[in-house]
Amino acid sequence: MSMNVSPSAERTHIGFFGCRNAGKSSLVNAITNQALSIVSEIEGTTTDPVQKAMELKPLGPVVIIDTPGLDDEGSLGDLRVKRAEDTLNRADVVVLVVDAKRGMSVFDESLLSRIRERGLPYLIAWNKSDLPGAQSPVENAFPVSALTGAGVYDFKEALARAIPEGAGRRLAGDLVETGDVVILVCPMDESAPKGRLILPQQQTIRDLLDAGALPLVCRETELMQTFERLSEPPKLVITDSQVFSMVNDVVADEVPLTSFSILMARYKGFLRAAVEGIAAVDELKDGDKVLLAEGCTHHRQCGDIGTVKIPRWLRQYTGADILIETCSGRDFPVDLSPFSLVIHCGGCMLTDTVLKYRMQTALSQGVAFTNYGIAIARMTGTLERSLRLFPELHALIEE
Repeated sequence: MSMNVSPSAERTHIGFFGCRNAGKSSLVNAITNQALSIVSEIEGTTTDPVQKAMELKPLGPVVIIDTPGLDDEGSLGDLRVKRAEDTLNRADVVVLVVDAKRGMSVFDESLLSRIRERGLPYLIAWNKSDLPGAQSPVENAFPVSALTGAGVYDFKEALARAIPEGAGRRLAGDLVETGDVVILVCPMDESAPKGRLILPQQQTIRDLLDAGALPLVCRETELMQTFERLSEPPKLVITDSQVFSMVNDVVADEVPLTSFSILMARYKGFLRAAVEGIAAVDELKDGDKVLLAEGCTHHRQCGDIGTVKIPRWLRQYTGADILIETCSGRDFPVDLSPFSLVIHCGGCMLTDTVLKYRMQTALSQGVAFTNYGIAIARMTGTLERSLRLFPELHALIEE
């Protein structure tokens, strides 16, 4: 992935929902000034969610998602509605498009109730408001016409204001000061992408540069040599979780040390839950099921972290015959009751909304939730050190 392109996980995901023929696709096209979605007078033209990453002024980098009608019928229609509802789990902002001539339907009301229950920011687009017989908009709805463009500009401005503010979130820039040297340990093993760094490493480097720090990147095999070249210790060392134990042996105890995975969990907003959930690892027993979840799909290799390394480490650490299941990409079970623990990846390819949904799905069912970095640190005996940077979380773990 080019470092000049905003990754999908860093873009605001805007989902357009509504009944068939409410004008969702027409409104999407009017807002984006592109023929993003197929438009037809025939109900149910949009059969699957249509997704497009783009720069949308004044909103910035976004992902627009046009969904099938919520009132689609038949067995195939049910599948389309299910896909539309799945989109709600990854939408940061929801646009409910209502046909002004028909008004709010029971489907619209039901969706609006779920949106409010989940606390998602939303807007109601009262589409076709220019047509004869159009009903007066409900409270907080915006009269628009996708056909003529009336009200679209004001609606886009309101949409920009509805987007959650992400300013101030940092991966590591708030942990250092201008001129501080930070060592980033990036293994180049068989799982490393050819010709580039993985996304958390890219993002951390950029955040450190924005803070005026001096990031110094090396492999774990050159870490000792890197320290020998420095005239004074670095302000911070950040390492890949898989080599944390090796790096821990090299880095002097007084030098702060943490992992990319821990920083990413903090950035995504679920580090506390991950720390609180890690105690479940010590309680695993024969026959317990653990779900290893990843946000992206990739070619599995012989030393794959999620399907090979962590399962092996879990069994070695607990001494128990643990059952492992995995999921990746957009697949994530709704029913987590069979599991004793969910261990999630850092989530660099997922939005905060998706990770929050997955975390809440687990916790609401009484299932512990943690992440790769915390689990690896626990099993290698380095968790205490990796959390010293965050005293309020450090206090949660057993000394």
